[in-house]
Amino acid sequence: MLSHAMKRIILLLAAALLALPAAAQYPNRPVTMLIGYPAGGLVDIVARLMVEGMKPRFPAGMVVVTKPGAAGAVAIGELARAPADGYTVVLTPASALVIAPQMNDLAYRTPDDYDPFINLIAYYPLIGVRSESKYKTIQELLTEAKDNPGLIRVGSPGEGTSSHLNLEELMRYVGVKMVHVPYNGWAQSSVATLGGHIEAVVAQPGELKPMVDGKRMRVLLNFTPQRHAAFPEAPTAKELGWDVAYGISYMLLAPRGTPAAEQRYLHDAAKAAIEDPKFAATMNSRGIDIDYRPGEALRADLWREYRQHTEVLRRAGMLKK
Repeated sequence: MLSHAMKRIILLLAAALLALPAAAQYPNRPVTMLIGYPAGGLVDIVARLMVEGMKPRFPAGMVVVTKPGAAGAVAIGELARAPADGYTVVLTPASALVIAPQMNDLAYRTPDDYDPFINLIAYYPLIGVRSESKYKTIQELLTEAKDNPGLIRVGSPGEGTSSHLNLEELMRYVGVKMVHVPYNGWAQSSVATLGGHIEAVVAQPGELKPMVDGKRMRVLLNFTPQRHAAFPEAPTAKELGWDVAYGISYMLLAPRGTPAAEQRYLHDAAKAAIEDPKFAATMNSRGIDIDYRPGEALRADLWREYRQHTEVLRRAGMLKK
């Protein structure tokens, strides 16, 4: 007969064996990374770099699925309805989290409706014009806008994006009215700018830098708190007396209630990806900073930005009634 001690050992071994499938279960199938913007833009570029860096920890694979629309809100709405099992995440700019749900009725409303588990990068937008433009400085552009209300058209990545709100706040500070023209990403707004269909565009550094390097565009204004190393000639809004500096950060979210173990696994894989020198070099070449922030600290930051943008949207008359 087995002794009491031997029986105990057998029971413990059996329990351990039963626990193994559960521990090894995640991830045993492909993980979907949703993005809410068209292929070819910065969100798409960052997502594909992240998947490349994360896939060694996901033997069943990771796939990027593009769900553009509503300034990124379509993809996050799909995430909000997805099972909280660690197999669906979304890579998104914060604007789709702190601005879009305050403007429209969406499947998510506040930073408590999903689980942010890591912030990846951050940057500030800029205002650029095509090289043939007669506007050599931001003052010339704004003077024209003041003298001829409605004449100057400025493109952005979409209604309710951080780029759009920087533009709205700039117009408020300066006391001018320009026509905001929302586009579905840089692929559209860059063509419109280069073709002379709009006078200027609000865009991110990685989009403008190749255009500036190729002498196809120039930057008139930077919304960073200090001058940007990639655009040293462009003044900041703050140095010209306009207190406008709303940054943009990209993060990864999981559906609300995703188990802590799965979130930690995803977080660790993503952190390893942004620590890869290749990722850092690619972002640096685009004038974009790595900005690592983990889960709960990130949720607190999102709530702060959410409340800050409530006031900005109210001033712009864009707050949902």
